Amino acid sequence: MAKVFAIANQKGGVGKTTTCVNLAASLVATRRRVLLLDLDPQGNATTGSGVDKLSLDYSVYDVLTGKCSLVEAMHFSEHGGYQLLPANRDLTAAEVALLNMPAKEKRLREALAPVRENYDYILIDCPPSLSMLTVNALAAADGVIIPMQCEYYALEGLTDLVNSIQRIAVALNAELRIEGIVRTMYDPRSSLTNQVSEQLKAHFADRLYETVIPRNVRLAEAPSHGMPVLEYDRQSKGAQAYLALASELARRQRRPTRT
Repeated sequence: MAKVFAIANQKGGVGKTTTCVNLAASLVATRRRVLLLDLDPQGNATTGSGVDKLSLDYSVYDVLTGKCSLVEAMHFSEHGGYQLLPANRDLTAAEVALLNMPAKEKRLREALAPVRENYDYILIDCPPSLSMLTVNALAAADGVIIPMQCEYYALEGLTDLVNSIQRIAVALNAELRIEGIVRTMYDPRSSLTNQVSEQLKAHFADRLYETVIPRNVRLAEAPSHGMPVLEYDRQSKGAQAYLALASELARRQRRPTRT
């Protein structure tokens, strides 16, 4: 059965969607079956996967509101090699639409149940806020992967996110835990980067991934071509970093479960 990971951070601009798309493609490159769910109304993971968000017959909004099944709304990312549940601006209406629905926090969990056996990993790209969409992602996930920059404002936001995850675990999903924290836009020449990185090591120990994602021009360019960086430039430092992250994630799954 698939491991379900929410890629989440309440702070925007930390490489959340970049991590979701490129980790998905890298897991496919290691022969894993992957489903990526775009749960952000901006639909960046959708366009970054080569799917036109403006011409969708069905999207994740229709799945959450019961208008179609998850399978009916899925697309295949030719460049990424994974299945995609796409999103577009329709998703902004989901907050209101879900208000009066039964078990509104677990709509995504219920939608995923019939397909979990078909995949090794399911990755959910969350919006940069603790909305009902993010709550649905956390209620459906086994763990949370947190991309973050090594800067002090990001460190403050991380504390808020950890508290939110703990509240969701108590209220909706007792199995939810932090799977790992990945340092993005990493510049080892910066003393601030190194200071914050040391604080993360001290507080999160083995939950901090050894792999770091560097600042890389190819990573920034790839989304405009509708493809993961692995397809855009496999030899780039960004592509190699996400391949390393995929391998590290897979190794961690073979370890005994942490408490």
